Amino acid sequence: MPKETKHNPIAFLEDYKGKEFNGNWPTLVEMFNISVIRYPDRLCFRQFVPNDLQFTYAQAKEKIISVANNILTFAEPKEKIGLCGKNSVEWAISYLAILYAGCIVVPLDANLKDHEIDKLIKFADIKILFADSMKLKDLGKDPEINITNKISLEEDNQELYLFNNLSKAKKLKKEAYKAVSSDLAAILFTSGTTGTPKGVMLTHENLVSDCYLAQFNMEIFPSDVFYAILPIHHAYTMLAVFIESISVGASVVFGKRLIISQVLKELKVGKVTMFLGVPMLFNKLLAGLLTGVKKKSIVLYGLIRFMMSISGLIKKIFKKNVGHKMFKFLLKQISLDTNRICICGGGPLPSSTFKMFNQLGIDFVQGYGLTETSPITHLNPTEAYIESSVGKIIPTLEQKIVDPDKDGNGVLFIKGSVVMKGYYNNEEATNEVLDKDGWLNTGDVGHIDSKGYLYLTGRAKNIIVTEGGKNVFPEEIEDHFQLYNEIDQICIVPFIKDAAKKSEGIKALIFPNQDWLKEVGKEKAEKQINEIIDEVNKETLPYKRIEKIFITDEALPTTSTKKIKRFEVAKLYK
Repeated sequence: MPKETKHNPIAFLEDYKGKEFNGNWPTLVEMFNISVIRYPDRLCFRQFVPNDLQFTYAQAKEKIISVANNILTFAEPKEKIGLCGKNSVEWAISYLAILYAGCIVVPLDANLKDHEIDKLIKFADIKILFADSMKLKDLGKDPEINITNKISLEEDNQELYLFNNLSKAKKLKKEAYKAVSSDLAAILFTSGTTGTPKGVMLTHENLVSDCYLAQFNMEIFPSDVFYAILPIHHAYTMLAVFIESISVGASVVFGKRLIISQVLKELKVGKVTMFLGVPMLFNKLLAGLLTGVKKKSIVLYGLIRFMMSISGLIKKIFKKNVGHKMFKFLLKQISLDTNRICICGGGPLPSSTFKMFNQLGIDFVQGYGLTETSPITHLNPTEAYIESSVGKIIPTLEQKIVDPDKDGNGVLFIKGSVVMKGYYNNEEATNEVLDKDGWLNTGDVGHIDSKGYLYLTGRAKNIIVTEGGKNVFPEEIEDHFQLYNEIDQICIVPFIKDAAKKSEGIKALIFPNQDWLKEVGKEKAEKQINEIIDEVNKETLPYKRIEKIFITDEALPTTSTKKIKRFEVAKLYK
């Protein structure tokens, strides 16, 4: 564990060591038990759709014990149990109940097609499934799958509903297996459904240590209210929202639909203080806010932007946040007036977005991590953030840059308690990324400055090699387009420029904003998109300039966290 610091988020654990847990870290079950002891009457979980359902920590534990006791009537110790559904209180209760029963939770992406989910169910040999009603009805039709028990996460299936027909016993049955910190807690499948699935095996220690160590870079409080709007099966939301909140006795509001009007309503009614999202979501909120101001008055817009720059300077130099009061009238329009911190992950964010949110008085930070690292490895400290960096590595972890080029950019390797146990039933894939000394090859390229801040350039496997032998990262080019409202999606892919020399050119696949397209018409839209490309090309080095454009009529395929499936796209638009 890290040495004592001014802010020590794990100091309190000493009071429970030897009583509630043994060893360096509690398990997830022990961690939740500690929060129940500390904050029994504090709100734990809440949702607004389809009905206002909420539990305090003490009430949540009662439900968890009841569901866990039910699981123990049909599950074996350490059995893998599938969990497939939209964000909900029921999902959270089920996740913890599976762990309380001494089993392993396998969160599945409810947005995948049924046959894709069935493939994962078969691969993980899942026989018990917690899922939304329609998923329960449609999954498991493959003759090689043998689902023996189904539990519904939604009330419309009363017969199988999670909270029906539960025992009223307030204690866990004695036959429940009591996990230790090194035991497997969860198997998380990474994006992509082709080939052999990659199930990341994460232990209790992986998840709990990551949860607490991340808090050294960012302080959170029991009074905080987190908002879970991104899919909760994904490592980012599961750890940074769900597990982080229950580690300190904070609350979680579960959002089911990524619809801006619904998001704004839930942020407001839930009085959210911690909002975690992906670049697309934050870019849309910011663009909508500033466009609205500009439409009212160009003079007002100029004045506000000037005041924002002053606010940003004061915050950066004097560490005083004057923007939150100054711009409260604006923040109310996007329901962020109660918000304390916004965290962006899941992809690269333009430094301009990062900067403007901080100018508006929101402690806006960017982080980095992989499913294979539980996932958080880096966070920008709120008091010492750098807009162009993904932050500092969290305490006790080690990092190194391998084979750096003349600019210091090389592949990032990470070692420490957050690194996965390996890929489930895939030793070959495990050995490709994890060496015998515990160093994980992240596949990401970047450099580290003298103060320990990490700057990412892109994914090693995405590199485009140009005619002049220069390496270009598609992500670097795509970042320039994030604040252009005319473009909904852009994906930079290579095209073969010279087969003999094996050199590649740069092509942009673009899916326009459909509302804007209808408003201006196809011909004018194409002209404006070409003008945007020219504008961006002028800002970039000659070898990074876009040479071909293809405007598509269909949205590009994405993962559940809205990342474009780059290789799928490359195949579709050869």
